[in-house]
Amino acid sequence: MPGKERGERALPGKGTGSKPRTKSAGGAPEPAEPRETKTSIEEVKVNENLNRRSTLLSCQESSADLKSEQAVRPDRLGEYIGQTRLKSMLTMSINAAKSRGEALDHVLFYGPPGLGKTTLARVIANEMQARIHLTSGPSLERPRDIIGLVHQLEEGDVLFIDEIHRLSRIAEELLYPAIEDFVIDLTTGKGHATRTMRLPLPKFTLVGATTKAGMLSNALRDRFGFVCRLDFYTIEELSGIVARTAAILNVAMETEAVEAIARRARGTPRIANRLVRLVRDFGHYQGAEIIDGATASSALDSYQVDALGLDVTDRRLLEIIIDNYDGGPVGLETLAATIGEDSDTLEDVWEPFLIQRGFIQRTPRGRMATAFAYQHLGRAMSATVSSKILLNSEVKQLDLFAEKLPPQSGQAEV
Repeated sequence: MPGKERGERALPGKGTGSKPRTKSAGGAPEPAEPRETKTSIEEVKVNENLNRRSTLLSCQESSADLKSEQAVRPDRLGEYIGQTRLKSMLTMSINAAKSRGEALDHVLFYGPPGLGKTTLARVIANEMQARIHLTSGPSLERPRDIIGLVHQLEEGDVLFIDEIHRLSRIAEELLYPAIEDFVIDLTTGKGHATRTMRLPLPKFTLVGATTKAGMLSNALRDRFGFVCRLDFYTIEELSGIVARTAAILNVAMETEAVEAIARRARGTPRIANRLVRLVRDFGHYQGAEIIDGATASSALDSYQVDALGLDVTDRRLLEIIIDNYDGGPVGLETLAATIGEDSDTLEDVWEPFLIQRGFIQRTPRGRMATAFAYQHLGRAMSATVSSKILLNSEVKQLDLFAEKLPPQSGQAEV
């Protein structure tokens, strides 16, 4: 498989820390002594608790999400809930392209994970009545990967590349003529016998998705006709998604339960669908035929997800800033060392939701807990903390996903 590293084979008795095998009297090698397992049951339980976040409130798609979301994903724009402005733009463009009998212009979706970028790519293919080819940037390493992929395309097909910011430079340069002129350049031979051939391609639609639009090169971004940013969903939109998912999964759920799940879904449909499944399992275990608000709240409380969607990890981060550093400001590296996490993980995984919801403020001097964080955790603010928060109230917070890319020539920004 492309991109998959092969494990190295260690020689016995050299560089492995194990004793070389000895031969018995008959000449046959004696079996190696089994190594002692150093990980205790208590350590395994601790690791499971620390990894709870990656399976419950993580925006990354798990194997369970992949199986269940195939049934709950909308197929048409009319079924898609949320992103109203983006949907209206896509509706006009799709209808215009279909009336002319042309392929839709290339589209780039960017924003936090779990907001529906892959789903929108499938919806575009269904609306255009075309096939969709799914791949990801890391899997397109060599030129033959790109060449083999584009030669499978037919007229009007949709090519979806997830994590397009992770395309290699060679793959990206091969895509330029395919995107712009619908041709691909092939090079054969070596040295003086080198020849270049230009092969035509059918007109297709490239749909790219990325969580880090700033890592895209200007040359690649300029070739997209539409650059669309996906925003976090409101409580009302998430309530509609939760109700739709519950109906598809045949789960009887009252309005209070729907709203309780929507409030704790962190503005992300993927998390909302995951919480629906967890609440369903909890209700079945309790023998509840209809999931009411109390049952849903008890289920989410048992998974340690509070009323605003914060889990144990989020509260621990806020408590460290408040208790250890008097509310801040504290630098990223210092905070990461205190928590015992990598600074990139802290910045990319933990902070975005806390900043977007107003629990943490990012200032030039470091991270600070806001008055809202003190109120949510039930902590009293001292006069010193109140003055620091007041002095920094005018500082603009930096949202990891709030940057607006300036529209390039020929582009429509949504």
